[in-house]
Amino acid sequence: MTHVVDFPGLGIECTVNEVAFSIGNFQVRWYGILIALGFLLGVGYAFWASKKMNVDSDRLFDAVLVGLVGAIVCARLYYCVFYDGDKYWSDPIKIFDIREGGLAIYGGIIGALVFGGLMAKLRKLKVAAVLDVTSLGFLIGQAIGRWGNFVNQEAFGTATDLPWGMVSDNTQAVVGSSPVHPCFLYESLLCVVGFVLLHFFNLYLRRYDGQTFLLYIVWYGACRFFIEGLRTDSLIIPGTSLRVSQVLAGACVVVGLVLLFLLRHKTSLTGCGSRKVMEAVGLVEPVVDPELEKSTIFGDLPPEELDEIFPNRKKEKEAKEAELAETEEPAEAEEPAETEEPAGAGEEPEAPQEDAPQPAEEEDQEAPAQPEPKE
Repeated sequence: MTHVVDFPGLGIECTVNEVAFSIGNFQVRWYGILIALGFLLGVGYAFWASKKMNVDSDRLFDAVLVGLVGAIVCARLYYCVFYDGDKYWSDPIKIFDIREGGLAIYGGIIGALVFGGLMAKLRKLKVAAVLDVTSLGFLIGQAIGRWGNFVNQEAFGTATDLPWGMVSDNTQAVVGSSPVHPCFLYESLLCVVGFVLLHFFNLYLRRYDGQTFLLYIVWYGACRFFIEGLRTDSLIIPGTSLRVSQVLAGACVVVGLVLLFLLRHKTSLTGCGSRKVMEAVGLVEPVVDPELEKSTIFGDLPPEELDEIFPNRKKEKEAKEAELAETEEPAEAEEPAETEEPAGAGEEPEAPQEDAPQPAEEEDQEAPAQPEPKE
């Protein structure tokens, strides 16, 4: 099916086809291609980042595969449970017909986190570090996958007079002739911005495993809360007027902010992050300016305080002492053989010590024997 999409404020018009190509009667749709492309790029980034995060890539692959299956299953169930109507309740077999569409991104994220996290635990991976890696992969996948909504002309917003308002046959059927918010574009761009910010945070500012993931759920939750309020096709909590994804997004923001506050003093890294924390946990050698260490400013400080200011100083001193001890031990063992003397050579005989005053007495006895001069 094709759609003519017009952005009247920008003077842009294009035609999009939901079907990319067909093999006989089997149609391959752009939505599936874009979802698959986003997944592959997200996984590729995760494997690249795993080296810097000290996460075993082979075991990470197992967690990703299990997380993918869990994401698909939960994305479909999430959509079917909150679908407005009895379509799936009256005919449950339709739940398995995913070619008709109906996947909820929040359900996919929940499934990936739960099942992927369990597999990571079974494979003895640091789950918090794995979450930091995969959360950035989620942003890549979401940024690309949202363009599938554009091709299908779905997940758009309410009427708007902004220059980038969008008009198509699908929007006119819901809103009328007025341009609507291109919500797919908002979410895609916000995911790109979030990815760039969190990528550099993860490499240079992260203070503990799991911090990047918490920032991800705060960022994405805030973005989704705003976007979901604009959409015309949101899933509603049965018996209420509340949008499911908007409520969940708001809860993610609150929980994420609370955890970030509670863990603000935590410093525990297994991979890249803040240089200061990496030095403190022993991931990298501390770098101290030699001129600063030799500065006379610290000349009056006792050695203990200097060791606190310059942690590397104490380590180097202990290493030198250990090397010196190793080189001195053999020399001490050989020293007695080289300087061996006869027994008692270093001690004065007892007899001479007792007769030591005798020479003086003899002199006194001989002195009167000298002839006295005559007058």
